[in-house]
Amino acid sequence: MQNIKYWVWLSKLNLNPMSVKKCLEKESIKDIWNLKENVKEFFTKEEISKIENINYKKDLQRHEAYIKKYEIKLITINDEAYPERLRNLEDPPIVLYTYGNINLLNEKRNIAIVGARRCSQYGKTVATAFAYLLSKNNIVITSGLAAGIDKAAHQGTLIYKGKTIAVIGTGIDIIYPKENEGLFKEIIKNNGLIISEFPIGTKPDGLNFPKRNRIISGISDGVLVVEAGQKSGALITADFALEQGKNVYAIPRKYFNQYF
Repeated sequence: MQNIKYWVWLSKLNLNPMSVKKCLEKESIKDIWNLKENVKEFFTKEEISKIENINYKKDLQRHEAYIKKYEIKLITINDEAYPERLRNLEDPPIVLYTYGNINLLNEKRNIAIVGARRCSQYGKTVATAFAYLLSKNNIVITSGLAAGIDKAAHQGTLIYKGKTIAVIGTGIDIIYPKENEGLFKEIIKNNGLIISEFPIGTKPDGLNFPKRNRIISGISDGVLVVEAGQKSGALITADFALEQGKNVYAIPRKYFNQYF
């Protein structure tokens, strides 16, 4: 991909995705960089101020060097490889930082498995089992690389040597939580995929995880919720899925007690 620095810069600005999408339908990324007059009509004064701020244009070479060194692929909303499921969202990610098997982004069947970080052993067992069985039927399993249910979902897929995507809420160079570093490596080793819309160096932030949840549901055909609190990220993902017209499934706790 050409002009990596422009896209890295754009991902750092955190502009309204729909405004950027509409602008890119008529203007080029370089026009946004140079803030051509025609570009201004698409953005608010606050966003124009960000575009003008030279601080966002610093340190881009370091980002480029890291991306090339670790063979991270940037997929932009202008690229053919960009997943169609995401392109149609109201607020599609403009840039995806990807590490691993990008072919998984456009697989025909994809189910997200999400749930609580502090889950029960029953929840972990169910998430692992469903991930395993769905993988056995050639379905990609997507989750968020978090502790608890997310981790169990990725592990269940890996047990079968299936296909899994981890959507993270940090820069692709930062593994969070740290305890999942081994899982991160196993996903890549087994031809899986890690993706993020956040630039290199983005640390964990509470506001980033709800944003990444729309991507988890967005690239999936449906969302399976195993365990979730009333105000949990898993239910945010489920809400996104419903807004996106996806099916949402839930695991009844007592029903499976006789099996797990």
